[in-house]
Amino acid sequence: MSSSVKGSFLLFVLMFSLWFILSGKVELFLLIFGAISSLIVALWTKDLVFRECNYKRCIKLFFRFLKYIPWLIYQIALANLHVLYLVFHPKMKELIEPHIITFQTDLKTDLAIVTMANSITLTPGTITISATIDGRFRVHALDKTLASSLPGDMEKKILRIFEEDE
Repeated sequence: MSSSVKGSFLLFVLMFSLWFILSGKVELFLLIFGAISSLIVALWTKDLVFRECNYKRCIKLFFRFLKYIPWLIYQIALANLHVLYLVFHPKMKELIEPHIITFQTDLKTDLAIVTMANSITLTPGTITISATIDGRFRVHALDKTLASSLPGDMEKKILRIFEEDE
C-alpha cells in the first residue's frame, strides 16, 4: 500500500470515527453520507495533515488532542461565566478593560501554533489577533483577568500534545 493511500485511509478512519462520536447517528443513510463526507475531506486534506508528522506520531497526536478537548471545553465554560459576570455587573464599564497583549511561546510547529491560536479565540473574551511562525502571539483580551491567564496552562497542554516539551 502506498504512502498516499495509507495517509488517506488513516485520515478517513480518524475523521469518520470523530464524526460518528460527535453525531451519534446510526441510521444507514446518515452513516453513508458521513462516510462519503469523511472520505472526500480525507482525500483533499491528507497532504496538509500528514506534512508535519509520520502516521504513528499523528495517531498519538490525535489521541492526545482528544484528551485536550474536555479541558478546553471546561476553560470555555469558565470564560463564559467570567464574561457573563462582566456583562451583567452593575459596574461593567469599570470592569471591562480591553488589553492587547503580546507573548512568546515555545511552540515550534505550525499545527501547534494554529491549535493555540484557535483555542485562544474559542475562549470567550479573548481573540488571537496574530500568531507568527516563530510563536509570537498578539491577543485581545476583554479584561486583566483574561489577559493574565495567557499563555499559561493552555501553552503547557499544547506543548504536551505535540511533544515539544522534550
